[in-house]
Amino acid sequence: MSSTAVRWPESLWAAVTPSGPDCSELTGAQQADVVIIGGGFTGLSTALHLREANVDVAIVEAAEPGWGASGRNNGQVIPTLSRPDPEDIIARHGATGERFVAMLRDSASTLFDIVRRYNIDAEQEQAGWVQPVHSPGRIKIAERRVRQWSKFGAPVELLSREQVGDMLGSNAWYGGFWNRSGGHINPLALARGLAHTVIGLGARIYARSPALSFERRGDRWVVKTANGEIAGRALVVATNAYSGEFAKSLVPEIATEVMPVLSWQMSTQPLSDNVRKTIIPGRQAMSDTHGELYFARYDARNRLVTGGAVLGPGNKVERIKARVTERLQRLWPQIGDVSFDYVWNGYVGMTTDFLPRMHRLGPNAFGWTGCNGRAVALTMPLGRELAKAVQGVPDSELALPFTDPVTIPAHGLMRKLAPLMLLVYRRRDAREI
Repeated sequence: MSSTAVRWPESLWAAVTPSGPDCSELTGAQQADVVIIGGGFTGLSTALHLREANVDVAIVEAAEPGWGASGRNNGQVIPTLSRPDPEDIIARHGATGERFVAMLRDSASTLFDIVRRYNIDAEQEQAGWVQPVHSPGRIKIAERRVRQWSKFGAPVELLSREQVGDMLGSNAWYGGFWNRSGGHINPLALARGLAHTVIGLGARIYARSPALSFERRGDRWVVKTANGEIAGRALVVATNAYSGEFAKSLVPEIATEVMPVLSWQMSTQPLSDNVRKTIIPGRQAMSDTHGELYFARYDARNRLVTGGAVLGPGNKVERIKARVTERLQRLWPQIGDVSFDYVWNGYVGMTTDFLPRMHRLGPNAFGWTGCNGRAVALTMPLGRELAKAVQGVPDSELALPFTDPVTIPAHGLMRKLAPLMLLVYRRRDAREI
């Protein structure tokens, strides 16, 4: 990628979303109180909360705001983690884990509140998120999650098979778990809307300026790019799954503890009104208990936005179209012929235990990684907590369970082998538990 042009993936979101702000590149020597590396959801949320506190902040972005995972995902706003439940989090992190659970419980509402407060048009629909279970034995997953999240005041409900059938318009599932605070958004519209907002509040965003390194000079952090540098009292590294994509030496301790896994997204052509009313009629976001995840939601134009995974060589776009077409017709026979108008992909940052990782990188320097497919909701309050951290709020008041980075052994090799986990997931999905 050149320093003057950004190639956007030909996604649904890129096709329908108004342009982001016109950001200059970082040149020469600049200063800020807080420097953020990464213009995705976390970096933008952190900048937003810092500007609300009247803190001078600048973002250094490798491409354009929302170019990475923040603008490529499915847009589901899910106020849980993918695997660990509250008791798992608290067992690992104690009192900080309790604060993190509370933050996570409210994460979807935090996102929708920000969108409303700043009049961001992100095609937002807070219709709830449902996790249907794909075999009778998996109902235990839903029961456990309802029990644990209910203890922390989350708006959750256990659904019977009949209720899930009515909610989703399909008899393919055996019950499920519903969280009323969830929903879905256009993720690129959210990222670009946040970028416009933070600039309007006085933040700076330097685009097309990949950070090559950062170092401590006296009492300042200095971030270097190809054409300039910027120094700040505090630093936030918010690069997540793309931590090693532009400069492998930028933050190797974070880049090698997360596994960037390619996730495919796709959208159907708009469904007719009579069909749409029989498939997820309440327009909830849905992702089920398969390891090879089945997921879907509507966009504002009544496209069904879904996705999947594909292995091996060959025309992956056509293969995944065929595979997901078969899946949709099996789940919802009433859908009839399926035609996809956009297919795209991007990285999801996965950790070995499916927990996000929060780190102190030095004095007044913080970083994180490991969204595990839950970044849309999680990153909004996470940015608030990181903004508190760089302002000196003590750990005892933060919802940030700090740990030391732990590199995945043989990271390069494991990255090549990671797609093969799909075979493991498919085998597990076929078994009863």
